[in-house]
Amino acid sequence: MKMISSLKPGKLILAVLLISSIPFTGISQQVPHYSQFMFNPYLYNPAIAGTLNHYQIRGNNRNQWVGINDAPFSVSASVYGPFTKYDMGWGAYITNDVTGPTAKTNFMGTYAYNMMIDKSGLRISGGISFGMMLYRLDGTKLNLGEETDPRYDHAIIQATKTVVSPDASIGFYLYSTSYHVGIAAHQLFGQRLRFYPEPVGTSRLKQHLLLSGGYWVNLNRNMEVETSALIKYMFGSPMQIELNGKYTYIQKGYNVWGGLSLRWKDALSVMVGVTWQKRYLLGYSFDWSLLGIKKYNSGSHEVMFGYNFDKLK
Repeated sequence: MKMISSLKPGKLILAVLLISSIPFTGISQQVPHYSQFMFNPYLYNPAIAGTLNHYQIRGNNRNQWVGINDAPFSVSASVYGPFTKYDMGWGAYITNDVTGPTAKTNFMGTYAYNMMIDKSGLRISGGISFGMMLYRLDGTKLNLGEETDPRYDHAIIQATKTVVSPDASIGFYLYSTSYHVGIAAHQLFGQRLRFYPEPVGTSRLKQHLLLSGGYWVNLNRNMEVETSALIKYMFGSPMQIELNGKYTYIQKGYNVWGGLSLRWKDALSVMVGVTWQKRYLLGYSFDWSLLGIKKYNSGSHEVMFGYNFDKLK
């Protein structure tokens, strides 16, 4: 306690954030966050694989709280699309989420099946992702202080540890030509992470529930408006609500969009982007924090890029 009380306010806040990112604390979200989630909802719901008529590639790179050492950093790459002759889809993605001394990497493959509910075009899809998770703890970034638990040797604590474990998620997605609603569960196994001979806290990843919804409308041949929402809930933690609004200006060879995203009691984001020849996508978002930590950083930056293949259906 003496060590913590002697930290300066900025370092104290960072220490609390880094501690809260380690899974055995159980007080923070453990699923990577992206402000531009509406451009790659597949990362949050495996049922979306195969719901479009073409394959697509998406990539995201997010630097959070720029200016703070060891602040969260997330990167992802995904590909998904439909089978040619069947109402099925498949996909694969890799994500890497780093926060201070911890890093979580997922390699996941997805299968999804969708079917029509009525003649109006309303469909429902179900999907499952399964793969491997690598969770790393870099002990060299841990400050043990002067007084440590006598059960542990400094050399053991400060070594880099890696836990390899299976991981899975499942989701359902109801969609039409103008709206969609989805629900998904991540980290289904709730696996226990054992880094040391003696357990430290609960050392367990927790299940997450994600509820999404969206609606879009064409105002005329050149303008489209889309709204979406994402609700995240990790068992034992407060619910997080995200709201998005996007306006798109449509031309023959390109589309330009701009929008706002609000994470309730967390941050406000501004998004801009372009689609060229209906194939190439590039987007950027900037976040302003709404919390006290805004005094110690210059915002968060996120870049999204994508490629759409030819239509198959």
